[in-house]
Amino acid sequence: MPSKKTTTSINPATGKIIGKTPENTIEELAQAISLARIAQHEWAKLSFHERAQHLFAIRDYIVENADKISDVISKNSGKTKMDALSTEVLSVSLAITYYAKNAKNILKRKRLNGGSILTINKRSYVDRVPLGVVGIISPWNYPFSIPFHEIAMALIAGNGVVLKVASQSLEVGKMIKECIEAGKLPKDIFRLVNLPGKIVGDAFLNSGINKLFFTGSVPVGKYLMEKAAKHLVPLSLELGGNDAMIVCSDSNVHRAASGAIWAGLSNSGQSCAGVERIYVESEVYEEFLSILKMKMSELKQGVDIDSNVDIGSMTTEQQWKKVRDLFKDAVKKGAKAYPEIKKIEKKGKGLFCPPIILENISDDMMVVNEEIFGPLLAVKKVDNIKEAIASANASTLGLTASVWTKNRRKAHEIASQLEVGSVMINDHLMSHGLAETPWGGWKESGIGRTHGYIGLEEMTQPRCVVDDILPFVQKNMWWHPHNKKVYEGLKGGLEFLYSKRMKKRLQGGIKLGQVFFRTFQK
Repeated sequence: MPSKKTTTSINPATGKIIGKTPENTIEELAQAISLARIAQHEWAKLSFHERAQHLFAIRDYIVENADKISDVISKNSGKTKMDALSTEVLSVSLAITYYAKNAKNILKRKRLNGGSILTINKRSYVDRVPLGVVGIISPWNYPFSIPFHEIAMALIAGNGVVLKVASQSLEVGKMIKECIEAGKLPKDIFRLVNLPGKIVGDAFLNSGINKLFFTGSVPVGKYLMEKAAKHLVPLSLELGGNDAMIVCSDSNVHRAASGAIWAGLSNSGQSCAGVERIYVESEVYEEFLSILKMKMSELKQGVDIDSNVDIGSMTTEQQWKKVRDLFKDAVKKGAKAYPEIKKIEKKGKGLFCPPIILENISDDMMVVNEEIFGPLLAVKKVDNIKEAIASANASTLGLTASVWTKNRRKAHEIASQLEVGSVMINDHLMSHGLAETPWGGWKESGIGRTHGYIGLEEMTQPRCVVDDILPFVQKNMWWHPHNKKVYEGLKGGLEFLYSKRMKKRLQGGIKLGQVFFRTFQK
């Protein structure tokens, strides 16, 4: 029976109730997956071109309703409408276009080159086959763009999709459903469910889902990986970051400081790939810090009524408290705050946290060793780039990083030493918006990739077909019955191909030729 429970959605910037959503049961989730599996069989039979037309219809609906969607995202998450439009609505529109246009070429049959003259009669190819039904568990920080990228990839690859959005972003989930419905896809190919986060992972894994995509915390990701092993369900995990920004002495300091403001404070710092740790060479440290403070002082924070603020509120009280505790720990251990405040306090009903620069950072502080996920910028002076690279790589997380310098060769050399999934040069917090680039991290930032050609391939499984183009041949050289001559013939083939001595190669070729003719004998 359907659950009688509902989930209440609240605007975190005002504290006002903005919606209620019925809660689904585990049985309803299982039914959604079963129905999606039935629909997927017919959906997968459509050509890439036919599936793409549905995706283009979804994109067109998003474009026509950009203001409405941005407003829903803003009210459900607390972020500004500018953040919602630029990092979510625009990003999704670009992504849908990319996947719809490029999936056919990326996922087309790939013929394999032969590996040896001994198997010259074999021709092989690999097809990318839809997984079936994929489950997506998405987070609250980018509630529209993160799941929509994966939905678009899954659908164009021929899969069915069951989506579970975060309980804090259910109004955005409903908007996603509205956009999908505008594409007039087959019934049941996409389903939105609302289950509590504490049970949904197990429910997905116990339901026979073909693959699970999860974006969230490291502890939950590890739990899901352990549970998935019992069912051999493949996972794609994106588990956050503690991203480092390296500012070289020869950088455009003004651009670097402006980039830090954008990448560190966009979405109130609640970006897994946002700037959190900033390592600045001593020669430009004071100049960088001066510009950073000036830029921060110009920001406007508050409730977004008419796209007139730079920073909105945080999304959850739990995360607000976490940032408060990180700030308290840093100040206690000697960090200097700008603006000069002693503690973070609530003002009004919203979950607003002021943007703060932290100087005099030491390696024992929580802001260095944990994901901040809030509007705190930890800045540290370093003597040289070698020190900056070592500090950047000291984290247990490795999602993204950035290098800021006018010397592009130097930038690429530094990038080659960073232990992260993506490195940006003279930019940050934008690779997620490039649909062609793979997204994911090293170390405890997760496993697997979404986006780009790798992400599309992860929405499929490979099937290899090997074709013998000489079907009239009676048997292979190594088939039964065996005798000394067969052994020496195959050994001769080995020597003919790889021996360092010419005489032995010639002798091996003769032996190989002798045994080759047995392939024509019944």
